[in-house]
Amino acid sequence: MVDKIDFKKTLDGYRAKQGEFRMLELPEMRYLMIDGAGDPNTSAEYAAALAALYPVAYALKFASKRELGRDYVVPPLEGLWWADDMDTFTVARDKTKWRWTMMLMVPDWIPEHMFEGALAAVRAKGAPDKLNDVRLTSLAEGRCVQTLHVGSFDDEGPVLERLHHEFVPANGLTPTGRHHEIYLSDPRRNAPEKLRTILRQPVAPATGRSGAA
Repeated sequence: MVDKIDFKKTLDGYRAKQGEFRMLELPEMRYLMIDGAGDPNTSAEYAAALAALYPVAYALKFASKRELGRDYVVPPLEGLWWADDMDTFTVARDKTKWRWTMMLMVPDWIPEHMFEGALAAVRAKGAPDKLNDVRLTSLAEGRCVQTLHVGSFDDEGPVLERLHHEFVPANGLTPTGRHHEIYLSDPRRNAPEKLRTILRQPVAPATGRSGAA
């Protein structure tokens, strides 16, 4: 029997505690990615993006088990979020103005050609509308701060406010990359108040300060 790896249990990047802002250094990682914009609760584009992303992720998983003898649990959905005015995240929470990249992590042992094979396998079964928009891309975030939010997505604002306007400047840091969320819970199966979401922000020393953490 092939052992099945669960990256939520083995990778440091999937660890976080509620009420704790933790510094960590993340290695470069690869993800299946797809881009879009708009409110994820109402956007047809968002639903179409996930409908393309997941079949490719599972095709890769099955190919890895079949061809490489290495099985794993498909990692949790992740998202990079941004807007022209970042107050739409921490204050206004105007989701219609959000842009996003939705992602699923890909193990480092999977070769490039296997991704192309996964696309072909999904296409052969009836290609989702946005299949051609799915790409395999590396992401190097480096030094980050992250915490665990428990509750509704709509209640993230105060946590992000503390992260961006208290913890980050107090430690001589400045945000350097896009707001990153990791969805440890399935909103289709869990009540909003029980959702567990890792909130992550890449950072670097602020200009003229040494930084500390």
